[in-house]
Amino acid sequence: MEQEKLAKQILENVGGSQNINEAWHCATRIRFKLKDENQAQTEKIENLPGVIAVVKSAGQYQVVIGNSVAQVFSPLARQAGLNNTEKDSQNTETTDKGTIFDRFIGYISSVFTPFLGALAGAGILKGLLALLVSFNWLTEKSGTYLIWNAAGDSIFYFLPVVLGLTAAKRMKVDQFVGMGIALALVYPDLVNVFSDGQNLSFLGIPVISATYTSSVIPILLAIWILSYLEPIIKKIFPEAVRNIFVPFTSLLIMVPLTLLVVGPIGSAIGAGISSLVMGAYNFVPALAGLIVGGFWEVFVIFGVHWAFVPIMINNLSQSGTDVLQPLAAAAVLSQTGAALGVFLKAHNKKTKALAGSTTITGLFGITEPIVYGITLKFKRSFICAVISGAIGGAIIGTAGGRATAQTLVSVLSIPTFIGHGFVGTLIGLTVSFILGTILTFFFGFKEDSNESNNDDIPSKTRINSPIAGTLLPLSAVNDEVFSTETMGKGIAIVPTNNTVTAPVSGTISAVFPTSHAIGMTSDSGVEILLHLGIDTVELEGKYFETLVQNGQVVSQGAPLIKFDPEKIKEEGYDPTVMLIITNTNQYTIATTNETAATSDTEVLSVEPQVANIQVSSNN
Repeated sequence: MEQEKLAKQILENVGGSQNINEAWHCATRIRFKLKDENQAQTEKIENLPGVIAVVKSAGQYQVVIGNSVAQVFSPLARQAGLNNTEKDSQNTETTDKGTIFDRFIGYISSVFTPFLGALAGAGILKGLLALLVSFNWLTEKSGTYLIWNAAGDSIFYFLPVVLGLTAAKRMKVDQFVGMGIALALVYPDLVNVFSDGQNLSFLGIPVISATYTSSVIPILLAIWILSYLEPIIKKIFPEAVRNIFVPFTSLLIMVPLTLLVVGPIGSAIGAGISSLVMGAYNFVPALAGLIVGGFWEVFVIFGVHWAFVPIMINNLSQSGTDVLQPLAAAAVLSQTGAALGVFLKAHNKKTKALAGSTTITGLFGITEPIVYGITLKFKRSFICAVISGAIGGAIIGTAGGRATAQTLVSVLSIPTFIGHGFVGTLIGLTVSFILGTILTFFFGFKEDSNESNNDDIPSKTRINSPIAGTLLPLSAVNDEVFSTETMGKGIAIVPTNNTVTAPVSGTISAVFPTSHAIGMTSDSGVEILLHLGIDTVELEGKYFETLVQNGQVVSQGAPLIKFDPEKIKEEGYDPTVMLIITNTNQYTIATTNETAATSDTEVLSVEPQVANIQVSSNN
């Protein structure tokens, strides 16, 4: 039920399903492609229980949830109707807005995200096999090794096929045609011809010999070209035969085009990138390690780490090893160490619990909850982690650490680092983790005394003005019931617009038939009455329109009632809006010193009455 409620609140505050082009989730985040990010209520989403942070990066609106992201995304997708693929396909144009770099990062992230877990799991299995072979517990010719190696290596060997599927889905073209193009690249007869160095031609045009197993860039380029070709082909054939002849024509053109042009260009780009990365690494390995180890999590924050995933896989394809993953692992473990440092030093129960749980997930490579929930929150903790990761990365770079398989960098990926520079890599990772813990414990975390001692004190509920206007004390209202606070304490607003909004997030508890008043209960239990005008019940609903229903869950700022203050004055009534806390006796209430308000202005601070707690009030 909590996940259902959170999903509903997130959906409402991103602007509803009508504002969503696409949505998907990774290990910790719900990622949105919104039509208009300005409609999203970022501050409200960040304050929702269960949300760690909101990140806007690479053309995506990312809501960081943590380990329970799948449980929140499932009801959100159901409520928003995100399984409607026809609706998605109609929004292709708006989905691709943003800079070229943003679109590239969005393309890469959405292509790899669906199978990143399987890729990481297969990489860990390959690393485990390397460990078993190094200890002579298995031989590479044994049946056990061959079967497990097939399980671990197949997704890498046939990686273009998986990418053909996910890239086609991302670019909204026929997914099975995308797979068909990729399958042609790894077709055994062609692989054998290219491996043997035989000459091959197509219609008299020589085909450049290349191996596309485990490759990334060629198939991504091919699907990108297909996204422009397929709409043209669809216009050629009538709808009656389109389902057959569009795939036929796409394969007829794209497979030769990929083998003749796209594939060789993609291979050349991949080889060039790999050479550039390795050249920079070999030139000053310690500096490369310092930069990647120190700033990898900064790349994660801005979403640009996805640009490195094809490079890592391409390095493995080109040389069988990758130098970036061990350096990124230093950054992951330094953040995990920082979380442990906070856990060891914190006295606040919530902070300690969050730091402890995120330390565990960080060891397994999930760092977003640490970054957004712990280290960025306390700032110096993040700096300590960056310093620790940089030092550990420099050690790993100097040692020449390398990975032999693609994994989600974590302690589980350590077996994939066996080989050149393994001892130095272990030292660098250990330094990153321990130094991150020590620096954070002594220098990176200072707990506020109030925070550490008041675990059991209920937090304040901050109540915003329900409408823009001039603020008045209730004593100035020309109605004895309100001015004497018989109904409860609160505040009055002389309105300057016509829409009353929810002053807090909560549930509508009473909708009056005449629409001149509405009751609601905040998520923290504060009971609120909004009364629009004095004696306006006599208008019997004239000039009022209720926008919500009884029992409806609303977010702070959601429209509740529309009315016409000017028409009400013409009828001889006072349109002043009263905000009343009807269960006043349970709270200590402080009013604002402001004299004017918008719907975002905090006008009341409501805190549960607890023994020995003194809260100042202006009433």
